Amino acid sequence: MEKAKVFFTDFRTRAGVSQGVKLQKLCRAAGIGAIDFEGKFAAIKMHFGELGNYSYLRPNYVKAVADLIKELGGKPFLTDCNTLYPGSRKNAIDHLTNAEINGFNSVTTGCHVIIADGLRGTDDIEVPVPNGEYCATALVGRALMDADVLISLTHFKGHEMTGFGGAIKNIGMGGGSRAGKMHQHNDGTPRVNPSLCRGCGRCARECGSDAIRYGEDRKAFIDTALCKGCGRCIGACAFDAISNVNGSATELLCCKMAEYTAAICAGRPCFHISLIMDVSPNCDCHDENDAPILPNIGMLASFDPVALDQACADLCQKAEPIRNSQLGDHLAQPGWHHHHDHFLDSNPNVRWKETLAHGEKIGLGTRDYELVTVR
Repeated sequence: MEKAKVFFTDFRTRAGVSQGVKLQKLCRAAGIGAIDFEGKFAAIKMHFGELGNYSYLRPNYVKAVADLIKELGGKPFLTDCNTLYPGSRKNAIDHLTNAEINGFNSVTTGCHVIIADGLRGTDDIEVPVPNGEYCATALVGRALMDADVLISLTHFKGHEMTGFGGAIKNIGMGGGSRAGKMHQHNDGTPRVNPSLCRGCGRCARECGSDAIRYGEDRKAFIDTALCKGCGRCIGACAFDAISNVNGSATELLCCKMAEYTAAICAGRPCFHISLIMDVSPNCDCHDENDAPILPNIGMLASFDPVALDQACADLCQKAEPIRNSQLGDHLAQPGWHHHHDHFLDSNPNVRWKETLAHGEKIGLGTRDYELVTVR
């Protein structure tokens, strides 16, 4: 496979030129105009941010993309699927309210919001996975699959299981219906090491399934009948007391996520945009966001989601960590085992290279890319 082109621009602008204009220029340079949008429904797959989280993408960037799609003749709409865990996006009513509160509506973005898997997260469609090794089919939000064109608009940030949340996670995990998310997560059920547990209660507060209880000794234990394997408790524990029973569970999650992305992208035009800004250590699914671990780097676009994620990861690895952050705190600890990998040093239990390797293996894209700078 030949090198993929990934287009990049930083956040510097001159007087009178907005970030939105610069984002549109990036997308044009990357070739979005080659897509036939005329009269077509264009799904802009994104994340509206959990209530209480402020690191999600601003609606202004969304409007820039939506306006460009309309200029090219398309009918854009914003979409995401409901969450597996309880929260402010667990059904379409709450999800739409969440989006509205966080600033996403037809006035601010220039297009409507449609929750792809319906009212209760059950409106999905089963689609084949090209070259799938772990998933023969994927359960995807119906509205997402009904679109003629897919645009992924991603806030590139850290993640407590997959290392980072990029285009593949935005599409693959985010595009799965509730059953699809369960399908991707169900290879991992965490366990608690009681000798390390401090009984602080943070894991139970983070658990979206009410699966964590405490014994008389105040040590946590996980009810496997209720656990959905989402891994939020692993990221929450400050004492490394929680880990996966299945040592390959996170690796399997990464591979399944790539396969779901391949299923969602297959057979139609797709274009991918990522903004490396407000790089929080954890997912925008959290109802809070810690300080960024890295400085704002720039905006990237490509037709290849694997190349795009690889380019974003490479740029992040080259960036200087922010001292007053989770990553900075870890690196400053005496005796810290330095992984020389910002994602691992921020969240030591993560896996991320497997996502890109498997995506390349199944033909989703290539990790070999040419970075083209747009001024």
